Amino acid sequence: MTIRILIADDEALLRMAFTTVLEAQPDMAPVAEAEDGVQAVRLARELRPDVVLMDVRMPGIDGIEATREVVRTSPQSRVLILTTFDLDEYAFAGLGAGASGFLLKNTRPEELLTAIRTVAAGDAVVSPRITRRLLEHLRPHLPDGSSTDGDERLARLGRLSTREREVLVQVGCGLSNAEIAATLHLAEATVKSHLGRILQKLELRDRIQAVVFAYESRLVRPA
Repeated sequence: MTIRILIADDEALLRMAFTTVLEAQPDMAPVAEAEDGVQAVRLARELRPDVVLMDVRMPGIDGIEATREVVRTSPQSRVLILTTFDLDEYAFAGLGAGASGFLLKNTRPEELLTAIRTVAAGDAVVSPRITRRLLEHLRPHLPDGSSTDGDERLARLGRLSTREREVLVQVGCGLSNAEIAATLHLAEATVKSHLGRILQKLELRDRIQAVVFAYESRLVRPA
């Protein structure tokens, strides 16, 4: 299956560089370029790409707001945020807006390509570093386990099988499906199936909510 990709960046040279890298891949096809957030939202709605490479700082509406609109109006498209700035607020805001991943623009081409394939397959690209810092950022706002919310979370955890709990712990540690498969000696497709059931049983929207739930439930603690 060919992964159809929309490139959104206000720098023409970067759009050209991304296009060159993507066109060299037999399983990828850049379908359009957007130079601002408004155009990115419109093209995502019209072309229904599998993945949108989204810059953060763009004229009009920025990449964070554009991500939120793409997720809302084009739910079939997955957003992978690319930025020059390694700032926590960008990562947190982007993931909160519904992005499936966050990478720096100085990421090596092979890592970018792997991230695109991962996101297109329905997984998320959230590095352990970002996961740890996200949890530390959320720590002051999370319950301490003494309220009735803790009992409710324990009841929801009880819906999971032993294997599903093991997978949830690995998700909470920031591992990708491939890394979880290697750690637990499972097929990657099996991990993906487990994750789908975990989200359904715990009534969670996405992988980021699963990370937070694992932390809230004390299954995972930041180092």
